[in-house]
Amino acid sequence: MCRTREGRAGQQVERVCNFVIATVRLLMTAEAVTFLLAASIHRGFQFSGYQHQAASIGESVIAFVLFIALLLTWIRPANTRLFGILGQGFAFLGTLVGVFTIAIGVGPRTVPDVTYHALILAVLAWGLVVTYRASARSDSRAV
Repeated sequence: MCRTREGRAGQQVERVCNFVIATVRLLMTAEAVTFLLAASIHRGFQFSGYQHQAASIGESVIAFVLFIALLLTWIRPANTRLFGILGQGFAFLGTLVGVFTIAIGVGPRTVPDVTYHALILAVLAWGLVVTYRASARSDSRAV
């Protein structure tokens, strides 16, 4: 993800790299946890009245993919940008499917569901931008 060089400049690049990796990991962890929370709500574990089996399955799959991408950032830190973009991109597209099901009346249409989808789309889009831009910035400093 970051190319290093000797001396103080190399140490600065290393710090920037570590910050980028930590930021991507934090974003994916927070996103995955919110999807797990949403899935547990749709399973009826948190509150009654919001059960929706299909939504729970979709949110669980998205959380699983985000956790796998997060795990891969620990196994191959040099590919954090790739795993961050793939994991968050999958979550973004999956959430768009959820928005589509809400729009056509198949998915749950409660205020919390619509609000969650709007907010998580914004967070995922922000996460994708941060992941893309931060790594590009750290790479350009490492030359």
